[in-house]
Parts: sequence; structure tokens; C-alpha cells
Amino acid sequence: MSPNEPTNAQKQRRGLSRLWHAFGYSLAGLRAGWQETAFRQEALAAIVLVPLAFVVGRTWTEISLLSGTVLLVMMVELLNTGVESAIDRIGPEWHELSKRAKDMGSAAVLLSLLLCGGTWIAAIISRWL
Repeated sequence: MSPNEPTNAQKQRRGLSRLWHAFGYSLAGLRAGWQETAFRQEALAAIVLVPLAFVVGRTWTEISLLSGTVLLVMMVELLNTGVESAIDRIGPEWHELSKRAKDMGSAAVLLSLLLCGGTWIAAIISRWL
């Protein structure tokens, strides 16, 4: 980077100031994610499933795995949305690499949903059947 280029203010911050600003950026990311239908659906499911993890899970490990897989779905969805947004910023025209990146992000969401569903099904079967 040349001396004339402006620097990212966050890179210059240290200590609590850096943490405080990073927290603000994270909240902004959650607000942006809330604008996406899929993320809203997953967040609403989490409102039900995370407390339910305390009913289904018998140990702290089971509770952590059940609630963790739900949160993992939300994290992967946010990352997928970030990839899609970056691709869309580049341009609206179709490109094979753009399609590939978006498809891979979608596949990551699908895999996280399968992991979450499988974990919950296994826990419920183990608990009650």
C-alpha cells in the first residue's frame, strides 16, 4: 500500500476500542443478515431449537452439540450471503465462476442443514426411542 492511500481505521485501533468497533461491525452484519429470508427463517428456528436443546440433551455435551449445529447453520448462511453479495457487487452478468462460487456457498448451507438435522434426529431417537 502506498503512503497516499487511506488506511482502514479499524486496522489502526488497539485494545478495547478495536473490540468495541468490531462488535459494532458484527451487529451490523447481523442486521444485514436479517434482511435475508433464509437467515430470518433460521434465526426463528434457533429461537425454538436452542431452548429445546436443553430438553432433548441430557448432558452439557449433547446440549452444546444440538445448539451448536443450529448456530452453525446460521453462521454458514451469513458466510454464503457474504459470498453472494461480493459476487453481485462485481456485476450482474452471468459468469461460470460466479455461479460456481454461489453454488458452493449454497452447498455449504445444505451440508450444515443436513448435519443439524441428523444431529437432532439422532439425539431424539437416543432420548425417546
